[in-house]
Amino acid sequence: MIRFIWMKSLRLVFLLVAISFISFLLLSHSPIDPVQAYIGADMMRVSPEQREQIAEYWGLNQPLLERYLHWGAAVLQGDLGTSMMYRLPVVEVIGERFANSIALMGVSWVLSGLIGFTAGVIAAMNKDTWVDKLIKWYCYTLASTPAFWLGLVLLIVFAVWLGWFPVGLGVPAGTLTENVTWGDRIYHMVLPALTLSIIGIASIALHTRQKLLDVLSSDYILFARARGERGLKLFWRHGLRGVALPAVTLQFTAFSELFGGAVLAEQVFSYPGLGQATVEAGLRGDVPLLLGIVLFSAVFVFSGNTAADLIYRAVDPRIREGRSV
Repeated sequence: MIRFIWMKSLRLVFLLVAISFISFLLLSHSPIDPVQAYIGADMMRVSPEQREQIAEYWGLNQPLLERYLHWGAAVLQGDLGTSMMYRLPVVEVIGERFANSIALMGVSWVLSGLIGFTAGVIAAMNKDTWVDKLIKWYCYTLASTPAFWLGLVLLIVFAVWLGWFPVGLGVPAGTLTENVTWGDRIYHMVLPALTLSIIGIASIALHTRQKLLDVLSSDYILFARARGERGLKLFWRHGLRGVALPAVTLQFTAFSELFGGAVLAEQVFSYPGLGQATVEAGLRGDVPLLLGIVLFSAVFVFSGNTAADLIYRAVDPRIREGRSV
């Protein structure tokens, strides 16, 4: 286990160095002018000399590698810089936005996992029936549906036409923070969470269906059927263990799709999470915030993959002992 943790930590370090350098390189050669993005609407009031002083203060005139090393040294000390849009430390902005996003992604992750797993089991237990065909058609349709398109459909139907849910935002507009209740937050989170949940069902349902079909065709299942076991009892005693673990690990490895979907869903519903902050940082040239979010999202996805590996190692001795499966 110590060797596993050591190797994972080493890979995370290499991953963060590679991602941060590539991101730094791309942003340095992008059309974004950090000085102009910082000045914003006061651009006409700032003289060329003052712009030059700002660039010199930030070290923008220095070589790329020197700037990267300077930024990396600050990151190692926990300083990701200051957001140009919010005029706050990047760490503080990411923490505040991620608190909203983690609630949204957590609810969606649980719902999509439970519904997808149940749908996959029902499809496999009723193979080649109309139920199986209906679930497969539903999953294939969802697998090719963009998250932003589905979000717009839900927004038009349930918020604009029916008026059951708010059009957007994370809390009621014009309400002070101390007056916002948990009910208000949940009410505004329903449609974004529903969008992410529906999108995430397809992969887990199709994977569970195929895995359960493989289990049901195995010799020990044939033996159990010969003993008279059928239906839910057969699945509960012999099939659940074989499909539950792959489904759980698949959900953990889906953190990257979850984060990508959250970026689109939060933008459609104007939900104040980390995804919306990512889009705003990209459009308005907030380089420090964009680099901070890139690093944070890499750690987030890596944590999901590591959790999946740990679960496999905990329940499968072949992986724990390094043997082939």
